Amino acid sequence: MEGISNRREKILIMGAAGRDFHNFNVCFRDDPSTHVIGFTAAQIPQIEGRIYPPQLSGDLYPQGLPIWPQDDLEQIIKENQVQRCILSYSDLSHQTVMTLVSRVLAKGVDFGLLGWRRTALISKKPVIAICAVRTGSGKSQTTRYVVDRIREAGLKVAVVRHPMPYGDLSKQIVQSFSSLEDLDEAEVSFEEREEYEAEIKRGITLYAGVDYDKVLHRAEEEADLLVWDGGNNDLPFFVPNLWITVADALRPGHEVGYYPGEANFRAADVIVINKANSAQFEAINSIKFNITKLNPNADVIIAASQVTANDPLAIEGKRVLVIDDGPSLTHGGMPYGAGMIAAWKYGASEIVDPRPFAVGSIGELFQKYAHLDRVLPAMGYYPQQVEDLEETINRVLCDSVVIGSPIDLSRLIDMNKPHTNVSYELEDMDGPRLRDVIVKFLDKVKLR
Repeated sequence: MEGISNRREKILIMGAAGRDFHNFNVCFRDDPSTHVIGFTAAQIPQIEGRIYPPQLSGDLYPQGLPIWPQDDLEQIIKENQVQRCILSYSDLSHQTVMTLVSRVLAKGVDFGLLGWRRTALISKKPVIAICAVRTGSGKSQTTRYVVDRIREAGLKVAVVRHPMPYGDLSKQIVQSFSSLEDLDEAEVSFEEREEYEAEIKRGITLYAGVDYDKVLHRAEEEADLLVWDGGNNDLPFFVPNLWITVADALRPGHEVGYYPGEANFRAADVIVINKANSAQFEAINSIKFNITKLNPNADVIIAASQVTANDPLAIEGKRVLVIDDGPSLTHGGMPYGAGMIAAWKYGASEIVDPRPFAVGSIGELFQKYAHLDRVLPAMGYYPQQVEDLEETINRVLCDSVVIGSPIDLSRLIDMNKPHTNVSYELEDMDGPRLRDVIVKFLDKVKLR
Protein backbone atom coordinates (compact mmCIF):
# COMPACT_ATOMS: atom_id res chain seq x y z
CA MET A 1 0.00 0.00 0.00
CA GLU A 2 2.88 2.38 0.73
CA GLY A 3 4.20 1.86 -2.78
CA ILE A 4 1.16 3.46 -4.39
CA SER A 5 0.63 6.19 -1.79
CA ASN A 6 2.79 8.68 -3.72
CA ARG A 7 0.35 8.48 -6.64
CA ARG A 8 -2.68 9.22 -4.43
CA GLU A 9 -3.89 12.78 -3.88
CA LYS A 10 -3.01 13.85 -0.34
CA ILE A 11 -6.08 15.12 1.50
CA LEU A 12 -6.41 16.93 4.84
CA ILE A 13 -9.90 17.00 6.34
CA MET A 14 -10.67 20.07 8.46
CA GLY A 15 -13.25 19.22 11.11
CA ALA A 16 -14.65 19.27 14.62
CA ALA A 17 -15.30 15.60 15.44
CA GLY A 18 -18.50 15.01 13.49
CA ARG A 19 -19.04 15.92 9.86
CA ASP A 20 -15.33 15.36 9.20
CA PHE A 21 -15.47 11.70 10.23
CA HIS A 22 -18.67 11.18 8.21
CA ASN A 23 -17.14 12.70 5.08
CA PHE A 24 -14.10 10.46 5.46
CA ASN A 25 -16.20 7.33 5.96
CA VAL A 26 -18.46 7.98 3.00
CA CYS A 27 -16.12 9.56 0.45
CA PHE A 28 -12.50 8.69 1.24
CA ARG A 29 -12.15 5.62 3.46
CA ASP A 30 -12.18 3.13 0.60
CA ASP A 31 -11.04 5.43 -2.21
CA PRO A 32 -7.69 4.22 -3.66
CA SER A 33 -7.16 7.47 -5.56
CA THR A 34 -6.84 9.62 -2.42
CA HIS A 35 -4.62 9.45 0.67
CA VAL A 36 -6.12 11.19 3.71
CA ILE A 37 -3.21 12.19 5.91
CA GLY A 38 -5.41 13.10 8.88
CA PHE A 39 -7.86 15.56 10.39
CA THR A 40 -7.61 18.96 11.98
CA ALA A 41 -9.92 19.80 14.88
CA ALA A 42 -11.56 23.09 15.91
CA GLN A 43 -14.44 24.50 18.03
CA ILE A 44 -14.50 21.76 20.71
CA PRO A 45 -12.00 21.91 23.62
CA GLN A 46 -9.39 19.15 23.93
CA ILE A 47 -10.52 16.98 21.00
CA GLU A 48 -7.26 17.19 19.07
CA GLY A 49 -4.35 14.86 19.76
CA ARG A 50 -6.51 11.75 19.38
CA ILE A 51 -6.34 9.04 16.73
CA TYR A 52 -9.16 8.11 14.39
CA PRO A 53 -8.91 4.42 15.26
CA PRO A 54 -8.19 1.43 12.97
CA GLN A 55 -11.63 0.02 13.83
CA LEU A 56 -13.06 2.93 11.81
CA SER A 57 -10.35 3.96 9.36
CA GLY A 58 -10.51 0.93 7.04
CA ASP A 59 -8.02 -1.25 5.18
CA LEU A 60 -6.22 1.67 3.52
CA TYR A 61 -5.36 3.15 6.93
CA PRO A 62 -4.51 0.21 9.21
CA GLN A 63 -2.77 2.45 11.76
CA GLY A 64 -5.65 4.89 12.04
CA LEU A 65 -5.37 8.62 11.34
CA PRO A 66 -4.02 11.50 13.44
CA ILE A 67 -6.13 14.46 14.60
CA TRP A 68 -4.19 17.74 14.86
CA PRO A 69 -5.21 21.22 16.11
CA GLN A 70 -6.39 23.50 13.33
CA ASP A 71 -4.07 26.22 14.62
CA ASP A 72 -1.22 24.22 13.08
CA LEU A 73 -2.86 24.14 9.63
CA GLU A 74 -0.01 25.67 7.62
CA GLN A 75 2.64 23.51 9.28
CA ILE A 76 0.58 20.34 8.69
CA ILE A 77 0.15 21.23 5.01
CA LYS A 78 3.87 21.78 4.57
CA GLU A 79 5.15 18.76 6.49
CA ASN A 80 2.72 16.33 4.82
CA GLN A 81 2.76 17.80 1.30
CA VAL A 82 -1.02 18.18 1.36
CA GLN A 83 -2.62 18.79 -2.02
CA ARG A 84 -6.23 19.47 -1.03
CA CYS A 85 -8.04 20.53 2.16
CA ILE A 86 -11.70 19.61 2.65
CA LEU A 87 -13.72 21.81 5.02
CA SER A 88 -15.96 19.50 7.04
CA TYR A 89 -17.48 21.34 9.99
CA SER A 90 -20.29 23.80 10.47
CA ASP A 91 -21.62 27.08 11.85
CA LEU A 92 -18.94 29.29 10.40
CA SER A 93 -19.55 32.83 9.20
CA HIS A 94 -18.96 33.33 5.51
CA GLN A 95 -15.99 35.51 6.46
CA THR A 96 -14.49 32.74 8.59
CA VAL A 97 -14.86 30.25 5.73
CA MET A 98 -13.05 32.58 3.35
CA THR A 99 -10.30 33.18 5.91
CA LEU A 100 -9.74 29.40 6.05
CA VAL A 101 -9.79 29.30 2.24
CA SER A 102 -7.16 32.03 2.12
CA ARG A 103 -4.91 30.21 4.60
CA VAL A 104 -5.05 27.10 2.43
CA LEU A 105 -4.68 28.86 -0.93
CA ALA A 106 -1.71 30.85 0.37
CA LYS A 107 0.13 27.55 0.73
CA GLY A 108 -0.62 26.71 -2.91
CA VAL A 109 -3.13 24.00 -1.97
CA ASP A 110 -6.63 23.31 -3.33
CA PHE A 111 -9.66 23.88 -1.09
CA GLY A 112 -12.87 21.87 -1.29
CA LEU A 113 -16.41 21.50 0.05
CA LEU A 114 -18.58 18.41 -0.36
CA GLY A 115 -22.23 18.70 -1.34
CA TRP A 116 -24.93 16.94 0.65
CA ARG A 117 -25.90 14.62 -2.23
CA ARG A 118 -22.42 13.13 -2.23
CA THR A 119 -22.35 12.55 1.52
CA ALA A 120 -25.99 11.79 2.42
CA LEU A 121 -26.91 8.12 2.87
CA ILE A 122 -30.14 6.69 1.43
CA SER A 123 -32.57 5.15 3.91
CA LYS A 124 -35.10 2.40 3.27
CA LYS A 125 -37.49 4.34 5.50
CA PRO A 126 -38.91 7.85 4.99
CA VAL A 127 -36.70 10.57 6.51
CA ILE A 128 -37.64 13.97 7.93
CA ALA A 129 -34.51 16.10 8.28
CA ILE A 130 -34.53 18.94 10.81
CA CYS A 131 -31.68 21.39 10.20
CA ALA A 132 -31.04 25.03 11.07
CA VAL A 133 -29.45 28.27 9.95
CA ARG A 134 -27.46 28.59 13.21
CA THR A 135 -26.65 26.69 16.37
CA GLY A 136 -29.37 27.40 18.95
CA SER A 137 -32.20 28.12 16.50
CA GLY A 138 -34.39 25.44 18.04
CA LYS A 139 -33.80 22.17 16.19
CA SER A 140 -34.29 19.97 19.25
CA GLN A 141 -37.63 21.48 20.26
CA THR A 142 -38.73 21.18 16.61
CA THR A 143 -37.66 17.54 16.68
CA ARG A 144 -39.74 16.93 19.81
CA TYR A 145 -42.73 18.62 18.17
CA VAL A 146 -42.40 16.51 15.00
CA VAL A 147 -41.94 13.28 16.97
CA ASP A 148 -45.12 14.01 18.95
CA ARG A 149 -47.09 14.41 15.72
CA ILE A 150 -45.70 11.16 14.29
CA ARG A 151 -46.57 9.28 17.48
CA GLU A 152 -50.09 10.71 17.39
CA ALA A 153 -50.43 8.94 14.04
CA GLY A 154 -49.58 5.65 15.75
CA LEU A 155 -46.19 5.27 14.08
CA LYS A 156 -42.81 4.20 15.42
CA VAL A 157 -40.13 6.85 15.02
CA ALA A 158 -36.37 6.77 15.53
CA VAL A 159 -34.43 9.99 16.06
CA VAL A 160 -30.88 10.00 14.70
CA ARG A 161 -28.69 12.75 16.07
CA HIS A 162 -25.72 14.43 14.41
CA PRO A 163 -22.44 13.00 15.81
CA MET A 164 -20.75 14.34 18.90
CA PRO A 165 -18.03 11.69 19.42
CA TYR A 166 -15.76 13.42 21.90
CA GLY A 167 -14.69 10.33 23.86
CA ASP A 168 -13.22 6.96 22.86
CA LEU A 169 -14.13 6.73 19.18
CA SER A 170 -13.73 2.95 19.07
CA LYS A 171 -16.54 2.67 21.66
CA GLN A 172 -18.81 5.17 19.88
CA ILE A 173 -19.19 3.57 16.45
CA VAL A 174 -22.95 3.06 17.01
CA GLN A 175 -24.74 4.50 20.05
CA SER A 176 -28.31 4.41 21.31
CA PHE A 177 -29.67 6.24 24.34
CA SER A 178 -33.05 5.63 25.94
CA SER A 179 -32.39 6.53 29.59
CA LEU A 180 -30.34 8.95 31.65
CA GLU A 181 -28.41 5.93 32.91
CA ASP A 182 -27.35 5.24 29.31
CA LEU A 183 -25.83 8.72 29.20
CA ASP A 184 -24.08 8.19 32.53
CA GLU A 185 -22.63 4.87 31.37
CA ALA A 186 -21.36 6.38 28.12
CA GLU A 187 -19.76 9.29 30.04
CA VAL A 188 -21.07 11.77 27.49
CA SER A 189 -20.14 15.45 27.49
CA PHE A 190 -22.49 18.23 28.59
CA GLU A 191 -23.04 19.14 24.93
CA GLU A 192 -24.31 15.64 24.23
CA ARG A 193 -26.55 15.75 27.31
CA GLU A 194 -28.02 19.06 26.14
CA GLU A 195 -29.14 17.33 22.95
CA TYR A 196 -30.33 14.07 24.52
CA GLU A 197 -31.87 14.61 27.95
CA ALA A 198 -35.13 16.37 27.03
CA GLU A 199 -35.85 13.81 24.30
CA ILE A 200 -35.06 10.84 26.56
CA LYS A 201 -37.42 12.20 29.23
CA ARG A 202 -40.13 12.17 26.51
CA GLY A 203 -39.51 8.46 25.95
CA ILE A 204 -37.57 8.99 22.72
CA THR A 205 -34.67 6.68 21.87
CA LEU A 206 -31.84 8.50 20.13
CA TYR A 207 -29.21 7.02 17.84
CA ALA A 208 -25.81 8.50 17.11
CA GLY A 209 -22.20 7.42 16.67
CA VAL A 210 -19.32 7.71 14.22
CA ASP A 211 -20.13 5.32 11.36
CA TYR A 212 -23.53 6.51 10.13
CA ASP A 213 -24.05 3.69 7.66
CA LYS A 214 -24.13 1.35 10.67
CA VAL A 215 -26.16 3.86 12.70
CA LEU A 216 -28.71 4.08 9.89
CA HIS A 217 -29.18 0.31 9.65
CA ARG A 218 -29.64 0.09 13.42
CA ALA A 219 -32.27 2.86 13.49
CA GLU A 220 -34.14 1.46 10.47
CA GLU A 221 -34.72 -1.80 12.35
CA GLU A 222 -36.63 0.04 15.07
CA ALA A 223 -38.93 2.44 13.23
CA ASP A 224 -41.43 3.21 10.50
CA LEU A 225 -39.85 6.60 9.91
CA LEU A 226 -36.60 8.39 10.80
CA VAL A 227 -36.10 11.94 12.04
CA TRP A 228 -32.66 13.40 11.42
CA ASP A 229 -31.79 15.91 14.18
CA GLY A 230 -28.92 17.93 12.75
CA GLY A 231 -26.05 19.43 14.72
CA ASN A 232 -25.11 23.10 14.63
CA ASN A 233 -26.33 24.24 11.20
CA ASP A 234 -24.95 21.22 9.34
CA LEU A 235 -26.46 19.57 6.29
CA PRO A 236 -28.30 16.24 6.69
CA PHE A 237 -26.40 12.93 6.67
CA PHE A 238 -29.45 11.11 5.24
CA VAL A 239 -31.31 11.97 2.03
CA PRO A 240 -34.48 13.67 3.31
CA ASN A 241 -38.00 13.13 2.04
CA LEU A 242 -39.00 16.24 3.96
CA TRP A 243 -36.41 18.91 4.74
CA ILE A 244 -37.24 21.32 7.57
CA THR A 245 -34.91 24.23 8.31
CA VAL A 246 -35.28 26.29 11.49
CA ALA A 247 -34.50 30.01 11.27
CA ASP A 248 -34.03 32.18 14.35
CA ALA A 249 -36.26 35.25 14.60
CA LEU A 250 -33.90 36.68 17.25
CA ARG A 251 -31.02 36.59 14.75
CA PRO A 252 -32.43 37.94 11.48
CA GLY A 253 -29.92 37.99 8.65
CA HIS A 254 -27.95 35.03 9.99
CA GLU A 255 -29.82 32.81 7.53
CA VAL A 256 -27.75 34.37 4.73
CA GLY A 257 -24.47 34.90 6.58
CA TYR A 258 -23.36 31.47 7.81
CA TYR A 259 -22.06 28.22 6.35
CA PRO A 260 -23.76 25.86 5.70
CA GLY A 261 -26.88 27.38 7.26
CA GLU A 262 -27.62 29.36 4.11
CA ALA A 263 -27.53 26.11 2.11
CA ASN A 264 -30.11 24.63 4.52
CA PHE A 265 -32.20 27.78 4.09
CA ARG A 266 -32.09 27.52 0.30
CA ALA A 267 -32.71 23.75 0.16
CA ALA A 268 -35.56 23.41 2.67
CA ASP A 269 -39.06 22.24 1.85
CA VAL A 270 -40.26 23.94 5.04
CA ILE A 271 -38.76 26.92 6.87
CA VAL A 272 -39.81 27.38 10.50
CA ILE A 273 -39.21 30.91 11.78
CA ASN A 274 -38.83 30.10 15.46
CA LYS A 275 -38.93 32.32 18.58
CA ALA A 276 -41.35 34.66 16.84
CA ASN A 277 -43.11 35.27 20.16
CA SER A 278 -39.94 36.96 21.48
CA ALA A 279 -38.93 38.80 18.29
CA GLN A 280 -39.64 42.13 16.66
CA PHE A 281 -42.14 42.19 13.79
CA GLU A 282 -39.45 43.67 11.53
CA ALA A 283 -37.10 40.77 12.23
CA ILE A 284 -39.70 38.20 11.20
CA ASN A 285 -40.46 40.15 8.04
CA SER A 286 -36.80 40.38 7.07
CA ILE A 287 -36.48 36.58 7.23
CA LYS A 288 -39.68 36.23 5.19
CA PHE A 289 -38.18 38.60 2.61
CA ASN A 290 -35.05 36.44 2.33
CA ILE A 291 -37.24 33.36 1.87
CA THR A 292 -39.02 35.11 -0.97
CA LYS A 293 -35.68 35.83 -2.65
CA LEU A 294 -33.83 32.57 -2.00
CA ASN A 295 -36.43 29.81 -1.53
CA PRO A 296 -39.86 31.04 -2.66
CA ASN A 297 -41.31 27.52 -2.94
CA ALA A 298 -40.74 26.67 0.72
CA ASP A 299 -43.66 26.42 3.13
CA VAL A 300 -43.23 29.06 5.85
CA ILE A 301 -44.24 28.37 9.45
CA ILE A 302 -44.19 31.02 12.18
CA ALA A 303 -43.58 29.36 15.53
CA ALA A 304 -43.21 30.27 19.18
CA SER A 305 -40.61 28.97 21.59
CA GLN A 306 -42.47 28.84 24.90
CA VAL A 307 -40.16 29.13 27.91
CA THR A 308 -41.31 27.76 31.28
CA ALA A 309 -39.57 27.52 34.68
CA ASN A 310 -40.51 24.64 36.95
CA ASP A 311 -40.22 26.91 40.00
CA PRO A 312 -40.98 30.55 39.10
CA LEU A 313 -40.64 31.58 42.78
CA ALA A 314 -36.92 30.80 42.54
CA ILE A 315 -36.72 33.70 40.06
CA GLU A 316 -39.33 36.27 41.07
CA GLY A 317 -37.68 39.16 42.91
CA LYS A 318 -34.41 37.22 43.24
CA ARG A 319 -30.79 37.97 42.32
CA VAL A 320 -30.14 35.10 39.92
CA LEU A 321 -27.29 33.44 38.09
CA VAL A 322 -28.35 32.42 34.58
CA ILE A 323 -26.86 29.30 32.97
CA ASP A 324 -27.61 28.65 29.31
CA ASP A 325 -26.84 26.10 26.59
CA GLY A 326 -23.05 26.00 26.11
CA PRO A 327 -22.53 25.55 22.33
CA SER A 328 -25.30 28.03 21.49
CA LEU A 329 -23.53 30.70 23.52
CA THR A 330 -19.98 29.89 22.39
CA HIS A 331 -19.51 28.97 18.73
CA GLY A 332 -23.25 29.64 18.18
CA GLY A 333 -22.60 33.28 19.10
CA MET A 334 -25.83 33.83 21.06
CA PRO A 335 -25.61 36.42 23.86
CA TYR A 336 -28.19 34.51 25.94
CA GLY A 337 -30.73 31.70 25.76
CA ALA A 338 -33.87 30.38 27.43
CA GLY A 339 -32.54 30.92 30.94
CA MET A 340 -32.21 34.64 30.42
CA ILE A 341 -35.66 34.83 28.83
CA ALA A 342 -37.09 33.04 31.88
CA ALA A 343 -35.30 35.45 34.22
CA TRP A 344 -36.95 38.38 32.44
CA LYS A 345 -40.34 36.63 32.15
CA TYR A 346 -40.59 35.79 35.85
CA GLY A 347 -39.22 39.07 37.18
CA ALA A 348 -35.73 38.51 38.54
CA SER A 349 -34.56 41.55 40.46
CA GLU A 350 -31.00 41.24 39.12
CA ILE A 351 -29.01 39.10 36.68
CA VAL A 352 -25.68 38.54 38.42
CA ASP A 353 -22.58 38.80 36.24
CA PRO A 354 -20.70 35.46 36.57
CA ARG A 355 -17.39 36.70 35.12
CA PRO A 356 -15.76 37.90 38.39
CA PHE A 357 -16.38 34.45 39.88
CA ALA A 358 -15.23 32.30 36.93
CA VAL A 359 -12.32 29.92 37.49
CA GLY A 360 -10.05 27.83 35.27
CA SER A 361 -11.41 26.87 31.87
CA ILE A 362 -14.63 28.79 32.51
CA GLY A 363 -12.66 32.00 32.99
CA GLU A 364 -10.84 31.23 29.73
CA LEU A 365 -14.20 30.89 27.95
CA PHE A 366 -15.18 34.42 28.94
CA GLN A 367 -11.88 35.70 27.55
CA LYS A 368 -12.40 33.82 24.28
CA TYR A 369 -16.08 34.73 23.82
CA ALA A 370 -16.16 38.41 24.68
CA HIS A 371 -19.84 38.80 23.73
CA LEU A 372 -20.82 36.94 26.92
CA ASP A 373 -21.37 38.91 30.11
CA ARG A 374 -24.36 38.12 32.32
CA VAL A 375 -24.83 34.48 31.33
CA LEU A 376 -22.78 31.38 32.16
CA PRO A 377 -22.32 28.69 29.47
CA ALA A 378 -23.04 25.14 30.66
CA MET A 379 -19.71 23.74 29.49
CA GLY A 380 -18.45 20.30 30.45
CA TYR A 381 -16.41 18.62 27.75
CA TYR A 382 -13.94 17.02 30.19
CA PRO A 383 -13.82 16.33 33.97
CA GLN A 384 -11.75 19.36 34.93
CA GLN A 385 -14.12 21.66 33.04
CA VAL A 386 -17.06 20.15 34.95
CA GLU A 387 -15.21 20.90 38.20
CA ASP A 388 -14.49 24.45 37.02
CA LEU A 389 -18.17 24.96 36.21
CA GLU A 390 -19.26 23.67 39.63
CA GLU A 391 -16.79 25.92 41.47
CA THR A 392 -17.80 28.93 39.39
CA ILE A 393 -21.51 28.38 40.15
CA ASN A 394 -20.85 27.97 43.86
CA ARG A 395 -18.67 31.10 44.02
CA VAL A 396 -21.32 33.38 42.48
CA LEU A 397 -23.05 35.61 45.04
CA CYS A 398 -26.73 35.24 44.19
CA ASP A 399 -30.05 34.01 45.62
CA SER A 400 -30.72 31.24 43.11
CA VAL A 401 -29.68 29.70 39.78
CA VAL A 402 -31.76 29.67 36.59
CA ILE A 403 -30.75 26.66 34.49
CA GLY A 404 -31.64 27.33 30.85
CA SER A 405 -29.55 24.40 29.65
CA PRO A 406 -31.64 21.29 28.87
CA ILE A 407 -29.38 19.36 31.27
CA ASP A 408 -30.54 18.57 34.79
CA LEU A 409 -27.32 19.97 36.23
CA SER A 410 -28.29 19.02 39.77
CA ARG A 411 -27.68 15.35 38.83
CA LEU A 412 -24.13 16.09 37.77
CA ILE A 413 -22.79 18.82 40.04
CA ASP A 414 -23.38 19.95 43.62
CA MET A 415 -24.86 23.46 43.82
CA ASN A 416 -24.83 25.35 47.11
CA LYS A 417 -27.88 27.44 46.32
CA PRO A 418 -31.50 26.94 45.17
CA HIS A 419 -32.15 26.46 41.46
CA THR A 420 -34.91 26.08 38.89
CA ASN A 421 -34.85 24.30 35.54
CA VAL A 422 -36.20 25.96 32.42
CA SER A 423 -37.83 24.11 29.53
CA TYR A 424 -38.75 25.37 26.08
CA GLU A 425 -41.13 23.87 23.55
CA LEU A 426 -42.18 24.80 20.04
CA GLU A 427 -45.77 25.89 19.45
CA ASP A 428 -47.63 26.87 16.29
CA MET A 429 -48.75 30.47 16.02
CA ASP A 430 -51.35 32.01 13.70
CA GLY A 431 -51.19 30.98 10.06
CA PRO A 432 -49.98 27.71 8.54
CA ARG A 433 -49.16 25.10 11.18
CA LEU A 434 -46.24 22.70 11.26
CA ARG A 435 -48.70 20.07 12.50
CA ASP A 436 -50.54 20.23 9.16
CA VAL A 437 -47.30 19.93 7.19
CA ILE A 438 -46.38 16.74 9.07
CA VAL A 439 -49.84 15.20 8.63
CA LYS A 440 -49.74 15.95 4.89
CA PHE A 441 -46.29 14.36 4.63
CA LEU A 442 -47.39 11.20 6.44
CA ASP A 443 -50.30 10.91 4.04
CA LYS A 444 -47.96 11.40 1.08
CA VAL A 445 -45.64 8.58 2.13
CA LYS A 446 -48.67 6.41 3.00
CA LEU A 447 -47.83 6.06 6.68
CA ARG A 448 -51.27 7.10 7.95
